[in-house]
Amino acid sequence: VQLVESGGGLVQPGGSLRLSCTVSGFTFSRYSMSWVRQAPGKGLEWVSSIHSIGSNTKYADSMKGRFTISRDNAKTTLYLHVASLKPEDTALYYCARTTATWATYDYWGQGTQVTVSS
Repeated sequence: VQLVESGGGLVQPGGSLRLSCTVSGFTFSRYSMSWVRQAPGKGLEWVSSIHSIGSNTKYADSMKGRFTISRDNAKTTLYLHVASLKPEDTALYYCARTTATWATYDYWGQGTQVTVSS
């Protein structure tokens, strides 16, 4: 199982990015997926999750309206469009395969760094 994130970078406040997570080693279309982030010096923070066929999505309150999770099962890729970025969004963003309960994660990528700074 491999999950490889990309798309992070340095962006000014108010800017946007699209993060990608390309997976292999399992049947992507059968699993819910999530984004989780970790800010410097802080613990893990759940960002968003999406059902296996993309029919249901959920977001942490602070991300609603600014972040959009999506997936392309044909490309075995998970996305997170992040917009209206704030300095407090600076973090390492991980994608994670999500268990059926949406409560835990069993495989993680290595993360992609998002830095929001002027």
